[in-house]
Amino acid sequence: MHDPDPPFRPIRRRKGYLPLEDLGLIGDGATAALVGLDGSIPWMCLPRFDSEPLFCGLLDYARGGHFTLAPEDLVEARQRYEPDTGVLTTDMRSPTGVVRVTDALAVRSGAELTEDAPADRAELVRSARVLDGHVRLRMDVEPRGGGQAQPLFSGLEVRPSRRPDLRLHLRSNYPLTGLHGTYDLRQGDRLDVVLSWGRFHRHHRFDTDATLRATTDAWRRWMQHFAYSGPQEPLVRRAAITLKQCDDWANGSLVAAPTSSLPAPVGGIRNWDYRYAWIRDAAYAVFAQRRLGFTGEADAFLGWVLDAFEHSRRPRIMYTLGGSLVPDEVEDSELEGYRRSSPVRWGNGATDQRQHDVYGEILDCADQWLRSGGEIQPALWASLAGLADTAAQAWRQPDQGIWEVRNEGRVFTYSAGMCHVALDRAAAIGGRLGLPGQIGMWRESADQLRRLILEEAWDEKAQTISAHLDGGGTLDASLLALPLRQVVPADHPRMTATATAIAERLTAGDGLLYRYLHNESPDGLPGDEGAFVLCSFWLVDNLIGQGRIEAAEELYASLCARASPLGLLAEQIDPSTGEFMGNFPQAFSHIGIIASGVNLARAKAEATT
Repeated sequence: MHDPDPPFRPIRRRKGYLPLEDLGLIGDGATAALVGLDGSIPWMCLPRFDSEPLFCGLLDYARGGHFTLAPEDLVEARQRYEPDTGVLTTDMRSPTGVVRVTDALAVRSGAELTEDAPADRAELVRSARVLDGHVRLRMDVEPRGGGQAQPLFSGLEVRPSRRPDLRLHLRSNYPLTGLHGTYDLRQGDRLDVVLSWGRFHRHHRFDTDATLRATTDAWRRWMQHFAYSGPQEPLVRRAAITLKQCDDWANGSLVAAPTSSLPAPVGGIRNWDYRYAWIRDAAYAVFAQRRLGFTGEADAFLGWVLDAFEHSRRPRIMYTLGGSLVPDEVEDSELEGYRRSSPVRWGNGATDQRQHDVYGEILDCADQWLRSGGEIQPALWASLAGLADTAAQAWRQPDQGIWEVRNEGRVFTYSAGMCHVALDRAAAIGGRLGLPGQIGMWRESADQLRRLILEEAWDEKAQTISAHLDGGGTLDASLLALPLRQVVPADHPRMTATATAIAERLTAGDGLLYRYLHNESPDGLPGDEGAFVLCSFWLVDNLIGQGRIEAAEELYASLCARASPLGLLAEQIDPSTGEFMGNFPQAFSHIGIIASGVNLARAKAEATT
């Protein structure tokens, strides 16, 4: 549960690894790092989110590398964020004293984070201060594959063995003799360490106080735009910051998660690289950002989607953060994987899958872009109109669907619903602006698809819309998203029945939902998985649409209670233990916190007027 002032708790490890709930996120809009409750940084990719990790202990604690700043004989610790910032503090207690380590990926002094521009300083700041007693503080800087250090200017030049392209500079307020050191510190003493990359700071003043203050101030200036008054406000505030930490501030894109290959479940092979931008994330992220007052981020993401589509000349489900093709998926046999869950993968093999929902995602983004004051040039409109023409036929063909199954696919109802979105939005844009295109056909085809979903996909015996257009009564939690995309109203009797069926048949217990049942809907991969967090937030939204506000609020509160003490969520949750599974933190899960909170606040306000 999110706790702004958590108690100390013991350090837990399983097979050498911290649980995901004991990791915090820091970021600077160019990359991100995970900071452990034990003072370690087991994950950081440099210089970008999708670069090869410099520290990769998250995926192999013995060989992956880490940057640890912690007292010897560590007993217990706690973590919390500086309020309304991405600056993280970790208080660690040894038998002799308590030390606080403040961590930040620094941003430039005076940076305005609302601007669609880089703000990073290419610096990791770690500042340790003894709060009580005395500690023997250990510093270990271990890049994956090892590294060499030599004196340079006021610190050390670090040369990672695997990354000759990186120019690293390590500085401290204490003399550094190598990548490992031990420091005897007493109450009030302080050890500051700064790791920078891409440039050396020979003539820059070493002032971590000023750097941390500038970073904190920038985050708090940005949070002045936060506009929300509703359920779970502290957690919604944190979710907004977490989404911002997953943003690529230079390009306006958003990583699905800043990690790769975290398994769902532990011991399985469902380990994927999420450090890319999915088109389907756009509409959901834009809704969340705009409703909280962050219109600049929303517009930047919409613009990125349209740019990526225009430059690639074909609709793809995902792109790199710069809008280019995602690398081929490869396995890394040198790493054992988180809690020995192999394989570790880089790149993503789903990038070339057939997923018909992408037509609707792109056209929905175009519609939102225009409604927010944007413009679309004739050449881009011609391509968008072509997408609508394609969507009018594509829904008839099998695809891999929203969950990116790795088999021959089916005709998924959700994919057909998103083809409806493509046709509906194209007709709306063309009719509203008087643009050329088969507007009448688009509108008629959209209406036909809605009828097909409500009639052909309906299974009378199972009392549900089916996961596939040919019926059969199989269930998929993606059907809960149909009302959110304005395909079918949430209070339509058949949609209400479908939501009830999903809540009953896909339940993982205590408000959690599976995406689908693997014995009913094989996806081409062995093993099962955990409960998918976003699906439960979709159920909250459906309950709101049905007017069941009290039930929605109860479910929403139970889901929010599953966040870590830092207010973070993974992609999935193990229903039997409550442990996090899958890549972490997951942008979609935090979008769910925001969107359902906004919908609840609006519904409650309307109920009182």
